[in-house]
Amino acid sequence: MTRTLHLNAFLMNTGHHEASWRLAESDPHAHTDLAHYVRLARAAERGTFDSLFLADGPHLWGGVAQRPAGALEPLTLLTALATATEHIGLIATASTSYNSPYNLARRFASLDILSDGRAGWNIVTTAGAEAARNFGLDAEPAHAERYARAADFLDVALKLWDSWEDDAVVADKAAGVWGDDAKIHPPRHEGPYFRVEGALNVPRSPQGYPLLVQAGSSEDGKAFAARYAEAVFTAQQTLPDARAFYADLKARTAAAGRDPDHVKVLPGIVPVIGSTEAEAREQERLLEDHIVHRYGVDRLERLLQLAPGTLELDARLPAGLPSEDAVEGAKSRYTLVVELARRERLTVRQLIGRLGGGRGHLTFAGTPEQIADAIGTWFTEGAADGFNIMPPVLPSGLEAFVDHVVPVLRARGLLRTSYGPRRTLRERYGLPRPVNQYTAGPVSA
Repeated sequence: MTRTLHLNAFLMNTGHHEASWRLAESDPHAHTDLAHYVRLARAAERGTFDSLFLADGPHLWGGVAQRPAGALEPLTLLTALATATEHIGLIATASTSYNSPYNLARRFASLDILSDGRAGWNIVTTAGAEAARNFGLDAEPAHAERYARAADFLDVALKLWDSWEDDAVVADKAAGVWGDDAKIHPPRHEGPYFRVEGALNVPRSPQGYPLLVQAGSSEDGKAFAARYAEAVFTAQQTLPDARAFYADLKARTAAAGRDPDHVKVLPGIVPVIGSTEAEAREQERLLEDHIVHRYGVDRLERLLQLAPGTLELDARLPAGLPSEDAVEGAKSRYTLVVELARRERLTVRQLIGRLGGGRGHLTFAGTPEQIADAIGTWFTEGAADGFNIMPPVLPSGLEAFVDHVVPVLRARGLLRTSYGPRRTLRERYGLPRPVNQYTAGPVSA
């Protein structure tokens, strides 16, 4: 079968560019408007995207002055969007650091049931002291500890999703037997972080369990992805870096005893689309002109672990920044930003402009054909299985991609023209439905 792109629509309030809300076309209240998200979901479905994705974090990030702040809880919003769409996958971010496995496994199983097999979970470990303090901690747990907790969390969740066999419900009215107790398997899990005794109180869902997505590119993140992930959202700025990440992750997945084709690598791209290249560049310049630089300086200083007032707008990053090993927060994003600034000899002002559209993801301004060229090159040259599409302005950026880039990708044979018979999100990713671990053989706690 011909290999085709996997496209995910990453939805973020008025768009991924931090100044998008200031444009005349933008609704600064869109982030809490269900109709806004319904419009976006239906546009992505019209473009035969595999899925849409909502980021999340358990704290108010940075303050409310810079851009629309706060967000609707993703699983709640996606449940509403499940009723407004028919085909598209629904991926929610949820933290393993600040949730419990039983409750979260139940919520994702419920979304998978209600959407008829379209749920996905973007698994994050949540960096930052702000989130930690919302849960009674003085500081964020160490990076390695967060991933160790995540592994124990996933082991519990997988047991919970398998705790009902697929045919546990008998529904025999004549015999008066609704279900078969012999086909219920309490996990009785005792791990380093969690003890969970009983079976889930939701039957096994259409996909078995939701598509498992991961977004960390640190060493710990890649090891976790190789063990669990079925799709990986990542950020690279250059084709060589993307190819290296792709090859490394596929090799790690094979070394973990899994089929490398069962993990899809989806770099982020922020497409700024114009009918001509000059028009696209003008749109990019308009957005950059609306950036409030003091917010960008504050954000960079937090990311780089610098004291307030350290950075100067028209100077380059200071020498002697910490190495990635010394960072306990978002390690891979820290390295990406520092390397981008050093490689291109950017001032702080220029770096803020580069990060304003996608926080380190690749921003590409051009015509629909040029954007399709870039996507096709990364796809065919071993750098991606598809892309996380991150429109700088919403809804116009997503609708422009669907109306103008999607037809080019389809004409080139890179993207499906319809959803076809494949029903679940897993089926669209070319993944098998997981075999229930309790029917496949004994599993140790």
